[in-house]
Amino acid sequence: MQASADAEMDTLQGALAEYFAPWVQALGLRVEGRDDTSVTLRLPQSDQLSRVGGMLCGQAMMAAADTAMVLALIGHFGAFRPCTTVQMNTSFLKPLSQQDALVQATVIRAGKSLAFGEIDIRGANDGKSICRATTTYALL
Repeated sequence: MQASADAEMDTLQGALAEYFAPWVQALGLRVEGRDDTSVTLRLPQSDQLSRVGGMLCGQAMMAAADTAMVLALIGHFGAFRPCTTVQMNTSFLKPLSQQDALVQATVIRAGKSLAFGEIDIRGANDGKSICRATTTYALL
């Protein structure tokens, strides 16, 4: 069973290089976990992704959230399906400094033409939620 889970995580990690633009790959996202409805990515702390005061910038969080949801959809469907973000509603709850972020994307519902999801971004060290987002995707 563990070998299968490891293979699925390797497939999702490979999807980052196959389906995403180089600037998204430069975020350094790593697949940390997966279950039937969600994927968790690690967004490493980086000076390139931080704004004044060493706080993780919102643009990096939104890109990581969007990317994580696409991977969650790959896990849900068992394969990549072309899709595009229709809507993303993001709330920034508190700043994150000097630690990696964990980005957990959960598929809430996926139909024939639309998919809906929720993302929670939290500090990897303290587990505190720093950002929440909801998304809608058109499945092409």
